[in-house]
Amino acid sequence: MTSYDQLFIGGHWVAPAGSEIIEVHSPHDQSLVGTVPHATAADVDAAVAAAREAFDNGPWPRLTPEERQATVTRFQELYNNRSAEMAALITAENGSPIAVTTGLNVHGLSEQTAAYLCAAASLQWEQQLASGALLRREAVGVVAAVIPWNAPHQSALAKMVPALLAGATVVLKASPETAIDALALAEVFAEAGFPEGVISVLPAGRETSEYLVAHPGVDKIAFTGSTAAGRQIASLAGEQLKRVSLELGGKSAAIILEDADVTAVAEGLKYHSLGNNAENCQAHTRILVPRSRYEEVVDAVRTMMESLTVGDPSDPATFIGPMVRADQQERVRSYIELGIAEGARLVTGGPQVPEGLEGGFYVTPTLFADVDNSMRIAREEIFGPVLVVIPFDDEDDAVRIANDSDYGLGGGVWSADRERALAVARRVRTGLMLVNGAMPAFDGPFGGFKASGTGREFGAVGLGQYIEYKTIAV
Repeated sequence: MTSYDQLFIGGHWVAPAGSEIIEVHSPHDQSLVGTVPHATAADVDAAVAAAREAFDNGPWPRLTPEERQATVTRFQELYNNRSAEMAALITAENGSPIAVTTGLNVHGLSEQTAAYLCAAASLQWEQQLASGALLRREAVGVVAAVIPWNAPHQSALAKMVPALLAGATVVLKASPETAIDALALAEVFAEAGFPEGVISVLPAGRETSEYLVAHPGVDKIAFTGSTAAGRQIASLAGEQLKRVSLELGGKSAAIILEDADVTAVAEGLKYHSLGNNAENCQAHTRILVPRSRYEEVVDAVRTMMESLTVGDPSDPATFIGPMVRADQQERVRSYIELGIAEGARLVTGGPQVPEGLEGGFYVTPTLFADVDNSMRIAREEIFGPVLVVIPFDDEDDAVRIANDSDYGLGGGVWSADRERALAVARRVRTGLMLVNGAMPAFDGPFGGFKASGTGREFGAVGLGQYIEYKTIAV
C-alpha cells in the first residue's frame, strides 16, 4: 500500500488544509491501494498564490528557453528511472492492463516529451518581422491542468511539459481514482529542481476542480475529460476570458473499405477499438462495413473479441481489465442492455459479468451488429468494451455515417489502396485519422472537432497552446 499525508504545493510538501482523505481501491478486487489527502479550496488558494508569485516575480519565466528545456529534460530522465514503478501503480489504481501502462509510461511518455522538447528548441521565441517590428512569444501565465483517470501521467504531462517549456507555472488537479500516482509524479518534479512555486499537485474531486478553474488567479485551463464537463469549463472560461483547451469525448468510426484485409482489420481494431479497456476517448467504437463484406467482418471481429483475456490487469496476458469504478461498470452494462432493447443483434458478450470476476468491476466485451447510426449505442460515448458494426452502401455513404456524429476526435480507414484510403480520410471531420491501423505520432497535433473539444496537444501546435504573442513596433 502506498500512502501520502501531505500535498505538493508550490514545490514543497505541506500539510493539507482539510482532514478529508481519498481512499483508492483496486477495481480488480476492491482492496485498498493507498490513501492521500483530499485537496480543498484553501489548498487551491495556496497553490494558485504560489504559482502566481512564481510567474509574476520568480525566475522560471525569465530563464532562457534552453535553461527551461534542460530542466524538463532532467525531469524526463528521472521519470524514466521510475516509469515501470509508475506503470504498476496506475494499473493498481485504475485497472488499465499492465501492458498498456508499461507501453505508455515506459516508452510513450519519453517520446511525447521529446516531441515537445524538439518543438521548443526549434521555435523562434523572439523574431524580427519584415516590417521591423519585434514578435515575442511569451508564456500564457498560471495554468490549471485538470486530468482524468484513464491515462493520468500521459494526460498530465501532455499539458505540464509544454506549459513549463513556455515558462508558465502549473497547478495540476488529479482525479481521486488515480490520486496516488499524482503525488508519485510530484516526487519526480521535486527531484528535478524546478524553482519554488512553479508546480503544485492537488488530488481532489469535482468541487475542488470547479473552484480551481474559476479561480481569478488562473490564466489558462487545460482539461481532458467528458464533453459535459468541458462545456461547463468553457462557460466558466468564457465569463472570465481565460484561455482554454479542451480534449473531450469521442465516438470514432473505423471505415472498412471493400478491398481491406479483414484479418489485419480485426487485429488492428483489437488495439484501436479496445485498447486500455476501451476507456479511451478516441476508441474506434463504430465499425463501418460495406454490405458486400458485412458478415465476414462481423465474424472476424467477433472471433477477435472472444479471444481476448479478461481479468487481473497486473497479469501481462490480460487485454481487458476492470472498469475503473462500480458506477462505470453499471453504466457500460446498461448500454449493453439498451442496445438489446434498441433491436441491435447481440453477436457476442452481453450484460453479464464475466464468470469468476464478480469481485471486480468487470464487463464482458460486447459486439453488436445490424446497428443503425441513429441508435444511442452508436451515438453516445460508452467508454467501455462495446463495439457496434454499421453497414454502408458505398464510399459516400460511409463518409456520411462517419460524419453523422456530435463528436470528431478520432477514426480510421482500412483499404489495400493507400491513395483511396487517404482520400476518404480527408473527408472525415475529425481531428485524427489512422490509415490501416497506423499509430499516431507525438509530433502531430491531437484534439477534436465539434463536441470533442477545442485546442490541440502534442508537438509544436500543442506547445503553442501555452504561448501569448506580443508585437513590439519600434
